[in-house]
Parts: sequence; C-alpha cells; structure tokens
Amino acid sequence: MPSNSSTSFFSKEELKLIYEQDSSQAMRVWKITNKEDSIFLRKNCQEVKFNPTDTTIHYFVHRLFKTVRHPSSMGVGIAAPQVGINKRIIWVKRFDKEEEEMPFEVYINPKIIKYGEEVKETMEGCLSIPDRREKVIRPDKITIEYQTLDGKVHQEIVDGFTSVIFQHEIDHLDGILYLDHLKNE
Repeated sequence: MPSNSSTSFFSKEELKLIYEQDSSQAMRVWKITNKEDSIFLRKNCQEVKFNPTDTTIHYFVHRLFKTVRHPSSMGVGIAAPQVGINKRIIWVKRFDKEEEEMPFEVYINPKIIKYGEEVKETMEGCLSIPDRREKVIRPDKITIEYQTLDGKVHQEIVDGFTSVIFQHEIDHLDGILYLDHLKNE
C-alpha cells in the first residue's frame, strides 16, 4: 500500500479495501441484504479532492471498473459506495455515444445541475439490490457537471437511458437507492 500523502483523501479503512487485492481483481459489492452494508449505502459520500498524478485513485477506479464488468455483476454503472468507498466516484456505460472500444467512462464528483421537464418510465436494477427490478420514473434529460481523472471540470447534457444510469449512480452518492423512488415502498 502506498504511503504517499496524496492518498490522504481516502481513509485508512478505504485504503485497506482498495489495496486488499491487486488491481485486476473485482471488489466485493455491498448489498442491502447485509445490515452493515445497507447502513453504509445510505450515507452521503464525500467530495474527492485529488491530485491527478495520485496512483491510488487510478488503482481504485481500475478495481471499480473490474467490479462493474465482472461476470457476476455485468452492470451498466457503479458507484464507489457500492464497494465500501465513501467518495463521489462513478462509472457509467455511455449508450448515448457512438460505438467505442470502451463505452464506459469514470466520473469524479459528478452532480446533476439541471433536470429536464419530460419524464420517462424505465426498468432499473442495482448490483446492491439482488434479484429485483422495478419501473422507475425519472427525467429523460439532465445536465451534469463532473471532473475527469486529469482534474478538469466538464458540463454535459445527457438524455435517454444513459441519463437514467447517471441519475441512479449519482443517487448512490447521496445515499439514495432506486427503491426510494417507488410509490409503494
């Protein structure tokens, strides 16, 4: 485990989780079926203050990507709290972009700065909520602001299913699960 001061935005417990296996290994997905996991998943995440040359954040986002693409997961998005890291970091599969070699992208400190007025009902599932899918109504278009791993800030308008993924993952950063959007829950 690196001991440089640039890793100070991760807690000791988070560093232990990040470095408990090599970067090619997926991390354990935290689930609401475990009481301690469920409590953790309801926390607001901390903003990430990082140096783009910090090796720990790169190591972590690589493991987070391995987790979302692991055969036991195969998700379209994942948020850091889903692996026990209380930081504002997500991966999103970009269905709205032209076919690329890797249509997944990582976002640091993402936030929604504007919601569109039109809403759409979409089926959602979650790696942290096993064996359940529900219809959720969300805005069809959002404007997001985020940082990339080079530290630059960007704004972007996203619509369609990709906007649903962003909303779902950003909700995780605020301790919200998609079940909270259901009328009967």
